[in-house]
Amino acid sequence: MDWSTVFSLIDPKLFIVLAACWVLGIAIKRIPRIPDWTIIFVITIFAILMTCWLLGWSPESLIQGILVGAFSVYGNEALKQAKKGTTQS
Repeated sequence: MDWSTVFSLIDPKLFIVLAACWVLGIAIKRIPRIPDWTIIFVITIFAILMTCWLLGWSPESLIQGILVGAFSVYGNEALKQAKKGTTQS
């Protein structure tokens, strides 16, 4: 599955939540007491709560929240790996 397909499944109203998840993830990463493995869970919960707050509670909102959280974490990792790949060449 191509990630552009997943991106097209996300409601355009939630792009602000996507950006907020990205910023929250960067902020959490800078807190030394929080282990890296917990970031994905915090981001996912935040994305679900924000999505349900914006769109109202429904199974679709839950799925949208999971997609937004997953896409923000995936996007951050893809960017980090791309930067790492260009510096090693």
